[in-house]
Amino acid sequence: MTMTLADGAVDDGVMGPRGDRPKRRVFTAEYKARILAEYDAAEHGGRGAVLRREGLYSSHIVEWRRAADAGARAGLGPVSRDRRDREIEELTARAERAEAELARTRAALDLVGKAHALLETLSEGAEPTKRSRR
Repeated sequence: MTMTLADGAVDDGVMGPRGDRPKRRVFTAEYKARILAEYDAAEHGGRGAVLRREGLYSSHIVEWRRAADAGARAGLGPVSRDRRDREIEELTARAERAEAELARTRAALDLVGKAHALLETLSEGAEPTKRSRR
């Protein structure tokens, strides 16, 4: 099994449950733009050589060109979102909800404090009641 550490990958020789499957490649927008430009600049016979050298299929070129036409460089970016980005969004939403709840709690405490002060003021102004002895 290959483990990724901070300083690089380490292969301990143990196969994981999906170790025999190929890894999905992720292409950067810069790489896609560079390959599209190189592919378009190549002559008809040289286009296949570019694809073979890079280990790509013609469908990659078709998809990348369609994405580039639709949304320029934004369309050339990876389709899937990074797990860290989703986690950051979730934590940001959670923090916003906690801050809203904190604001409501502070407002409630402020209201309770004012009610307490009012009741103290009223009780100080009232005459003490006399208890009858029997």
